[in-house]
Amino acid sequence: MTATDSRPATRAEAAPTPPRQPRVISFSQKLSKWDLKFSPYLYISPFFIMFAVVGLFPIAYTAVISFMDWDLVRNSGEFIGFDQYIWILSQPHFWTALRNTFSIFLLSSVPQLILAIFVAAVLDRNIRAKTFWRMSVLVPFVVAPVAVGLIFNAMFADQSGLINSWLQTIGIPAIPWHKDPFWSHVAIATMVNYRWMGYNALILLAAMQAVNRDFYEAATVDGAGPIRQFFSITMPSLKPTLIFVIITSTIGGLQIFDEPRVFDQFGRGGAAQQWLTITLYLYDIGWGQWNFGRAAAMAWILFIIILGIGLINLLITRSLVRDEGLRGGISKAQQKKSAREAKKKVKEAQR
Repeated sequence: MTATDSRPATRAEAAPTPPRQPRVISFSQKLSKWDLKFSPYLYISPFFIMFAVVGLFPIAYTAVISFMDWDLVRNSGEFIGFDQYIWILSQPHFWTALRNTFSIFLLSSVPQLILAIFVAAVLDRNIRAKTFWRMSVLVPFVVAPVAVGLIFNAMFADQSGLINSWLQTIGIPAIPWHKDPFWSHVAIATMVNYRWMGYNALILLAAMQAVNRDFYEAATVDGAGPIRQFFSITMPSLKPTLIFVIITSTIGGLQIFDEPRVFDQFGRGGAAQQWLTITLYLYDIGWGQWNFGRAAAMAWILFIIILGIGLINLLITRSLVRDEGLRGGISKAQQKKSAREAKKKVKEAQR
């Protein structure tokens, strides 16, 4: 005896499934999809187009000119290979300018970074008129370099300068700011620090304000003072920003031109090249001697020097950022958990 299934057929079993119609994408949907895909590239394209016109083209053009004995009148030149580079490297003025450039760079960048960190730390605290002080540190950055040069020339004049007058008042002999190479570098570095310290301080201040405040509350509960918090929490959190500031300061310091150019009325780097820099020497060869082939070769030598130092900074960056977020073997998630627990304890104690 066989058993039969007497259940009625369901609607799905009775009626066959119709074939799925292909989905038709309208033109507006395609346009919206293209917009999401390509609009970010269109937004950033103006910068790259302008960079290609005013950046990449001059770089490539100077590279070609650096291998030629270029005639500016005929706008043509004769290929001479590496003769321009050999001539630049054989000049004593080049090595003097290179030494002066690195000397001014070190005298300006190191104190500038220390002062910028200190000023940013002060502005990050709860002080009165914070907005006023934060805007005030940026005022030297917007002052014209020529105005800065006039002011500091009056301050650092050898005979009637304000600084020497103060020094002689307290019994210290006058300093030959424009004759001695070291003191001329100090004066120019002071001008650089005056202009750029506030700019770097605001960048570091923005990074300090991005640090999670729970870390400071947890450190306060553990008994850490402001100095310990600064070196254990603030400084490790500033590593990426410090690397950015160091790299940009390196590039700007090796290309310094405005400050030594306006340090006296001649703009030639001093009578004995006391403060002659690479860019000043490049300017003199190009527009003083009208030899654009040698000037282009010097520009590329400076570019290679900056690129080499930039690669060194990149290696340092990788070694510093690699362990970012780990302090003493504790992960960032564990730090946040500890900070939340400490914050909870603080609230309970306040109750």
